[in-house]
Amino acid sequence: MNRTEGGAGGVNLDALRSHNTALVLDLLRTAGAGGISRLEVAERTGLTPQAVSKITARLREDGLAAEAGRRASTGGKPRTVLRLVPEAGHAVGVHLDRDALTAVLCDLTGAVVAERSTPLDLGAGAEPVVERAVRAVGELAADGGRPGAVLGVGVALPGPLDHRRGVLHRVTGFPQWNGFPLRDVLARRLGLPVVVDKDTNAAALGLAVGGEGASFAYLHFGAGLGGGLVIGGAVHRGSRTGAGEFGHQVVQLDGPPCGCGNRGCAEALCLAAVARGDLAGAARVLGTAAGNLVALLDVDLVLLGGRRVAAAPETFVRGVADVLGARARRAGESAVPVRAAGGGDRAVPEGAA
Repeated sequence: MNRTEGGAGGVNLDALRSHNTALVLDLLRTAGAGGISRLEVAERTGLTPQAVSKITARLREDGLAAEAGRRASTGGKPRTVLRLVPEAGHAVGVHLDRDALTAVLCDLTGAVVAERSTPLDLGAGAEPVVERAVRAVGELAADGGRPGAVLGVGVALPGPLDHRRGVLHRVTGFPQWNGFPLRDVLARRLGLPVVVDKDTNAAALGLAVGGEGASFAYLHFGAGLGGGLVIGGAVHRGSRTGAGEFGHQVVQLDGPPCGCGNRGCAEALCLAAVARGDLAGAARVLGTAAGNLVALLDVDLVLLGGRRVAAAPETFVRGVADVLGARARRAGESAVPVRAAGGGDRAVPEGAA
């Protein structure tokens, strides 16, 4: 059957080639410095050896892949092994938190090669925040005269927002951002592709790519409290990017007011506990909210991150695990594991990159 690109019911050949190239690049990335042979790539992707040869030839021509020696085979001549060239390209990840900007420059393996961090007032308005972000990206792109081009910029910040269009909604505590087209504004200023997502989704994506599993919840406790969900190996954003507004579930009726307009939200209770120096109390509230999430979604793992957790990881992991363990015992089930996520304060910008 001869299907042409753009025909009725036809295959988009450019998209197919891009997808296949992405599969090969990901295998090269996960293979590490030891590399992988073309035959192994074909076996793992299901692509024909001819297709793999064409893709890897293009990658070598573009400087993205290189030979990494030869490996003995079970028969015939030794196989040429290919590896990814990490420095051939870079991405910038920017975390616009409520009170700080953190930006990282990552190579093609995801390794951080440069970093910038500065105080930020997200409530100062679009112009100064955009200007600060543009300056940070420019500094990182020029850092050390890196030979590989910056391929794009990922920007992560508190939601809610529209991930597909890169438009912000009423960011909790900062309603003045409602309707601002952050992605398009930054893309015009930088002349680079830009993706905008919630901070927790970005961190969850980075953790998933790093091998944390196919079913977990990432709970981020920093200036606020949010969650990122990975279900079936993919970040679950919801149809309106509204999934993971974890911190704004009400856990105490008639509790303290929250910046979202409700009362008794997990975020408000956790922040209040931290303000009075009761980290164990904050951990118990976090555990209660996490228990609701686990009961609803039946995830395999709960990962904790953000600056509050990083400052006292044992307290928060123990507190959340105790609550989940007590719930599991009452139900006669095994407790869902809880641990601190890797990456520390850089989990969000790394995931954005």
